[in-house]
Parts: sequence; C-alpha cells; structure tokens
Amino acid sequence: MGINVALDGPSGAGKSTIAKAVAKKLEYVYVDTGAMYRSIAYYAVSKGAELSDVSQVKSLLPEISIKLCYTEAGQRVMLNDEDVSDKIRTPEISMGASKVSAIPEVREFLFDLQQGIAKENNIIMDGRDIGTVVLPNADVKIFLTATPEARADRRYRELKEKGDTSTYEEVLQDIIRRDYNDTHREIAPLKKADDAVEVDSTNLTLEESVEEIYRIITEKTKKKERRVKEIAPLRPVSKTQRLGHFHMFWYTLLRYIVTGIYHLYFNITFEGTENIPKDGGNIFASNHRSYQDPVFIALPTRVPLSYMAKEELFHQNIFFTVLIKAFGAFPVTRGKGDTQAIDTSIEKLEKGRNLVIFPEGTRSKDGKVGKGKTGVALVAAMAQVPVVPVGINFEGKLKFRKRVVVRFGKPIVPSEIGVTSTNPHALKTIKNEIMEKITELVH
Repeated sequence: MGINVALDGPSGAGKSTIAKAVAKKLEYVYVDTGAMYRSIAYYAVSKGAELSDVSQVKSLLPEISIKLCYTEAGQRVMLNDEDVSDKIRTPEISMGASKVSAIPEVREFLFDLQQGIAKENNIIMDGRDIGTVVLPNADVKIFLTATPEARADRRYRELKEKGDTSTYEEVLQDIIRRDYNDTHREIAPLKKADDAVEVDSTNLTLEESVEEIYRIITEKTKKKERRVKEIAPLRPVSKTQRLGHFHMFWYTLLRYIVTGIYHLYFNITFEGTENIPKDGGNIFASNHRSYQDPVFIALPTRVPLSYMAKEELFHQNIFFTVLIKAFGAFPVTRGKGDTQAIDTSIEKLEKGRNLVIFPEGTRSKDGKVGKGKTGVALVAAMAQVPVVPVGINFEGKLKFRKRVVVRFGKPIVPSEIGVTSTNPHALKTIKNEIMEKITELVH
C-alpha cells in the first residue's frame, strides 16, 4: 500500500486546485472524489431525474461508469466514456453533488473505486469525508478551510473566466447552502477528523497554500519507508514439466467428444485460436458469463485446464463436487486473501496445466465487463507466465442453439510490459492491461 493523503474541507476551499499541484510536486496520483459525485449528479440531471428522489437516483447507478484518466493536460473525468470534466463544474451540478452524496447507495457505489485506487498508489484524495470515512487510516489528514466570503470570491472568479453568468451573491448563497447541507447530512457529514491538521487558506495565496500542505505531507511521511514492498515473492514457472502421454491421450479424446456435443447444442464459434499457446503453464483470463465458461475456453485448448471456483460450489451434492474437481476446479474463498488458492494456482501451472481465472469474480448478467480483482494479476506476476485474454460473447440467457462467440487475444507476457515484481504498481499495471484486452474482446 502506498502513502495516502486525505484532504477534506468545505466547498470552494481550493482543495482540488491545491491537491493537483501538491500531487504533481510529490509525483502522487490525485483523486478528485468530488468529481465522482458531480458526475452522478450530472448524469441524473441529464436523465431528468429529481435529485431529491432517492429511488430515481438509485435506479440510474447501474447505468453509470466513472473513470479518472490522467493525461499531460491533467486529470480528466470520463462518464460512460464521455469527457465531462468541464460540464460538471457548474453551480447547479455543485448543489446536485451535495444532494446525491447524501444517498448511502451512491456513497457505497463509489467507495470501492476510491479505496481501490488508494491501495495501489501514493495518492492525494480530496473530498468531504476522506479522513473520517473513506481513508480513516490515511498517513496524513488535512482539513483545508477558508471563510465563506473568500471561498465564494474564488469560485465566482473561476466561473466568470469560464463565461458563467452567476453573480457573486448567488455563488455565496450556494456556498452557504452547501456548507449547511454537507455538515448536517445524516450520512458521513463534513467534519474535521480528530487527527487532521487544519489549514486556513483565507489569507494565503495559492502558492502559499500549496507550499504549506506540501510541507505538512513531507514532514509527516519522512519517517515512513517510501519503498513499496512486494506483496509476495516471485515463483517463476519453469514450464519444463509436461503432462504424461496417457493423460493427454484421454484428455484429447474427451475434448473432441465434448466439442462435437457443444457444436450440436450451441451455435458456437472460436476466434483468435492462433493465439492459444500449444504448451501448458499459461493463464487464461476471461470475462464470466455462465457456468459453461470453463468448457468454452477448454474446447480449442490442447492442454487441460484448471480453474478457481468459489468454495460454496464444493459444498453442494457429491456428484457435482466430483464432476467439477475432475474437470480441474479447485476452491477459492472470495473476499479474503486466500493464499492457499494462490499456492494451488502456481502448483497447477508448474505441473504443466493451464489455469483459467475470471478476474471479475462473479458472472455478468448483462454481458458488460465489470471491475477486475487483483488475483489474476498476483498469480501472473508471481509465476511470470503469459496471460491469454478471452472474451465470451452471447446475448441474453444461454440456451439451445444460442450463438456463442469465444475470442482469444494475444498473450500478455508480464516481463514484456515491465511487470517483474509483485508490488502494487506492478499488479495494477498487469491487471489494467488484462481487463482492457478482455473488454476489447467482448463486443
């Protein structure tokens, strides 16, 4: 885990501008949580939803995808692949963000995204409840404030430069109303964390504020070891072991029989099979659509597969448990650091089998690729073996003669993309690469 800095404070205190500048100076990742809430408010408004109607806002959450992209021009906010960085900075959306942030489901919707970024990077995250709720164990907590009049003046000048016609009085009233809403909401109200350092920027220039917060962060983190430790030692798979001829003969025979049956039952097509390695000791990382997915991946694959399956499946009827074990399944406890599952994965690869992992963890009902977990990245980084991205495509429910397209992408080799350790940055690099390639194959 990297160094986490929580920067809280009221609207218009300059948190975003200052956090960006300090993050650049420290070479940290800047996380604008306010932009996330603004994006939800903007989407709800664009859909004609009433922000005070919790049920209307909640119903829109499954339609929303928010990404923070970092470019040479700075952070850009992508809402469903649309750059809304400028559109979400109006007074209307500012007030809307205050309303939607009081909805527990909205906060939960963004919570995992915010904590996931914090776990994998040195970050500065700004918002209203970062030090009290989102990152309660942050290395540094700062509460940045200023008088309402000073904050209104800054916001007014900023809006005027963008051509907004709001008056100073209107902006001041918005600031006062938002302060009241933020400090009186029932869920995670704005307040200074007990261990936060307060910085009043009323009489400070932007440069002075940046320097003061930079000083606080460097002083409080200078004793912390800045070298990010590896999560686990490397265990490179030699790929020298091969499965025996007898085992391979029966597997090949079974594969041809099952392939014939599946072609009769499904309208199935395989694309990119030239990307499938001929040997074992490889990882296949796929989106997850159905219980048939391991079979879909195995049919064009010459070497037997093993795959992780949730532990609950091994506690059903005996016949089912024996069957999935025969086809290479082994249990994993989801939601916990299951080191045994990681060890078993490496052992399977070392013995010459291939390994299937579904990074999303759960099946997707609508076919959209969800957020990947770090398990596949950890195994790939530890074993230093190629990862073949797979996209399983079909519409609706899987049934007789359903058209199914299984696409195999080019193998991702950890060392070729600079992943030669298991530190958080390396795991993030390979996880993102895997999920991007899977997404490209699902269409």
